[in-house]
Amino acid sequence: MIVTLDKEHGRVYVTKQKGDPRFSRSNWADAESTFLYHVKQELIKQGYDCIKKLMRKDGHMVDDTQQYIIDRKGDWCIRNNFYAVYDAGERFNQDGVIELLYEEL
Repeated sequence: MIVTLDKEHGRVYVTKQKGDPRFSRSNWADAESTFLYHVKQELIKQGYDCIKKLMRKDGHMVDDTQQYIIDRKGDWCIRNNFYAVYDAGERFNQDGVIELLYEEL
């Protein structure tokens, strides 16, 4: 998995590589949750200090299961802007590349 941050245009591109896992819904998580976990791990390898969180736990009025990746300093976050339309993990399996939203906070 290759994760590329395009801060200038507010996008994060995630590209599939040979040997990457397939993401699927389980009894305890959506495919998107596991996908974002792997994106977070790649960002940590690149030197970013970030965590994955549930939005509702931050007091945002959103779906109970919507998640995002946030910088520990609170400077930026990454999320699926089309969460209500498709699961990013399942879309990544199909297309091999996905675009996420990058926002400065």
